[in-house]
Amino acid sequence: MNELLFQLIIKRIPEKQTETLTCTTLLREIAGRRQVYAGLWNNKDVIVKIFSHKILTKYHLKREWKGLNLLRSRGLNCPEALFYGKTKNNKWVLVTEKIANSSTVLELFNTAKNKEEKLNLLMQVGRELAKQHKEGVLQKDLHLGNFLLAKNKIFALDSAQMRFYPTEIPRKKSISQLALLECYLSDDRMDAAEKLREEYALGRKWQLNEQDKTSLQKWLILHRKKGIRNELKKCLRTSKRYVRVKTGNYVAVTDKNFCGAIKLSTLIKQVDMLMNKGQPFKDGNTCYVSRISWNNKDIVVKRYNHKGMFHSLCHTIKRSRARRCWVNGHRLLMLGISTPKPLAFIEEYRGPFVWKSYIITEYVCGQKLCDFLRNNPAEQERAEITKQVKQLLGKLWKHHITHGDLKHSNILITDNGPVLTDLDSVQIHKLHPFFKKNQKKDVERLGL
Repeated sequence: MNELLFQLIIKRIPEKQTETLTCTTLLREIAGRRQVYAGLWNNKDVIVKIFSHKILTKYHLKREWKGLNLLRSRGLNCPEALFYGKTKNNKWVLVTEKIANSSTVLELFNTAKNKEEKLNLLMQVGRELAKQHKEGVLQKDLHLGNFLLAKNKIFALDSAQMRFYPTEIPRKKSISQLALLECYLSDDRMDAAEKLREEYALGRKWQLNEQDKTSLQKWLILHRKKGIRNELKKCLRTSKRYVRVKTGNYVAVTDKNFCGAIKLSTLIKQVDMLMNKGQPFKDGNTCYVSRISWNNKDIVVKRYNHKGMFHSLCHTIKRSRARRCWVNGHRLLMLGISTPKPLAFIEEYRGPFVWKSYIITEYVCGQKLCDFLRNNPAEQERAEITKQVKQLLGKLWKHHITHGDLKHSNILITDNGPVLTDLDSVQIHKLHPFFKKNQKKDVERLGL
């Protein structure tokens, strides 16, 4: 959040009364659409939304104003709409109350200490969602960032993205939205999903039947696929969590938390030198892997070497191997499949061609599966690890994903279970026959 201090003079509509307020902190900005500030009006904490769309400014404001008043009229929790109007430079402004001592449910969910805390948050949202659906309110942009929690009450945000109906929301649409909430639970938490469903059904006075549960599963798969597609687009450009950098012959994307105050261009200049000084894991013709310490972080850098113009042309067309590792790493983590967290990827270009590329991940302390088996573990320990590896691969295959280079050296055995590495050959299959063919290759190569 950015600290600032400036005054706004607003001519209220329709009263034509002049109001003065002070904006103190920039909370959020959507380029070309609106800025959201914390402010003070008559010694009262308020939220100030300044709309800036070139064409639809008034429409956006009126939709939000109307939505907030409709939520209130239907007895649903939301911030009170105080007034709206225009500034001296003809900007439309909406002022609402600020809910004291509140946080978005998304912030609380991401900082929750354990799975039970997360489930409790989802169940609270589920109860409020059931109330909204009973009152004919449908959120078109349903996510945890659009709910506030304060004094154990859930408040709805972003009323402009809601649709209001004269009757209850139909069962099909309701189940689709319940599935969106379930997306925040991992695949293996069936007990938690059941509790969330029961809580929502209680609010609607429903009894969920087998057809409802089948429908839920279908919606869950669809929403997860769509959510992953959207998130993968964000991880390739500058967004809330990532920064895309172009400097000289290099293009790179990094997790914002990885670099901190240090510019990624600094690492780009030093990366080869740091790798040479680090702890080498692999030094081959195709790639070079080294463990290094940078910015107080223990990381692994894998460089994919240049192997001729034809090789560069191929990887320019089908994307660099580092970029594929970056995308696949994020995809697997979103599906709850253990893999080292991707921190950045770097591509070096010569003209239009990818010359070299680098994938940077967190260092995971573990033993290669081949080394673990070579040490002749006890029968019970071997059976347990084999079971865990099969469960990990079961998750992968459940989503019709194959590894493509599944060998013992690409599975790390850690204290928290097996971890998949080397993801540049991962494939996501749309056609079942191709999936089965590549799955068979994975199984044969691993030989478990």
